[in-house]
Amino acid sequence: MANRPNEDTPEGLALAGTAYVLWGFLPLYLKLVAHIPVTEVITHRIIWALPIAGALLIVTGRTADLRAALSDRRTVLMALLTALVLSVNWGVYVFAIATDRALDAALGYYVNPLFSMLLGALLLGERLRGSQLIAVGLAALAVVILFLDASRPPWIALGLTVSWGFYAYFKKSLPVGPNQGFFLEVLMLLPLALVYLAWLTAQGQSHFLLTGADTALLLGCGVITAVPLLFYGNGAKRLRLSTIAILQYIVPTMVFVIAVFLFGEEMGRARMIAFPLIWAALVIYTVPMVRRMRRRT
Repeated sequence: MANRPNEDTPEGLALAGTAYVLWGFLPLYLKLVAHIPVTEVITHRIIWALPIAGALLIVTGRTADLRAALSDRRTVLMALLTALVLSVNWGVYVFAIATDRALDAALGYYVNPLFSMLLGALLLGERLRGSQLIAVGLAALAVVILFLDASRPPWIALGLTVSWGFYAYFKKSLPVGPNQGFFLEVLMLLPLALVYLAWLTAQGQSHFLLTGADTALLLGCGVITAVPLLFYGNGAKRLRLSTIAILQYIVPTMVFVIAVFLFGEEMGRARMIAFPLIWAALVIYTVPMVRRMRRRT
C-alpha cells in the first residue's frame, strides 16, 4: 500500500474528530462495567471487536488486502506491536475509570499531545509554525500546572501518555490500511483473550451470561471499542501526527467535564486555571490549520 503524503486533509479532520468525541463519552459506558474486573472487560473488548472489524472488511471488499498483510512478516510484527501497546492503554484507562480516577485519565490525555508532538518532531521531521509554537507553549504551561497539582504519583497519566503516543506513531507507520490494521491488532490479541475467558469460566468467575445486563454490557464492549478506533485509524492516515495530537484535547476535556459534573470528582483551583489554557491552545492551533486546508481545497 502506498504511503499517503504527511499532510492534513479535511477528511482526516472529520474522521479523527468523530473518534475523539466518541472516546470523550466512553467513561459513561466504562462506569457501567466498573463492577467487572478490568482484565475481563479488556478480554471482551478484544473478542467482540473482532467480528465488527471483520464485517467492515467484507462490506468494503478489502479481504484480499488482509490476506496480503497476513503473508507479510513485517506487517504482522508491526500489528503485534501496536496491539500490545493498545492493550496496555485500554487496561490503564479502564482501571482509571473503575477506581474513580477519571481526572487522572484526563491529565494523561492532556499530556499525550505534547508527547505526540515530540515524536512527530523527532521521528517524522514535522515542524511547528509560529502560532503552533504558541499553542504548544500554552498547553505545556497547563500541563505543568496540572502535574504540580497532582496529589499522588501520576502513573495513570504517564501510562496513558506513553502508551497512546506510541500507538499513534506506530499506527501511522503500519504498512496496511487502517481497517485491516485494526482487524490484525485484535486478531493478534484474540488467542490470549479466549484462553483467559475459558479460564474465568472454568473458575466460575466470568460475568458473561451471568445476568442479562452484564452480558449486554460485555457484548457492547465490541462496539465501543471498534467504532471509534476505526474512525481514528482512517483519520490518522490523513493527518500530520502533530495535528492528531492537538485534536486529542477533545477527549480529556470531555472526560474532565464528566468526571467533575457527573462522577463528582474534585476540581481544584489548578484545573480551573489549566482548563481555559488548554482550550486556548486548541483554538490557536486549529484555526490556522483549518484556513490552510480551505485554501488547498
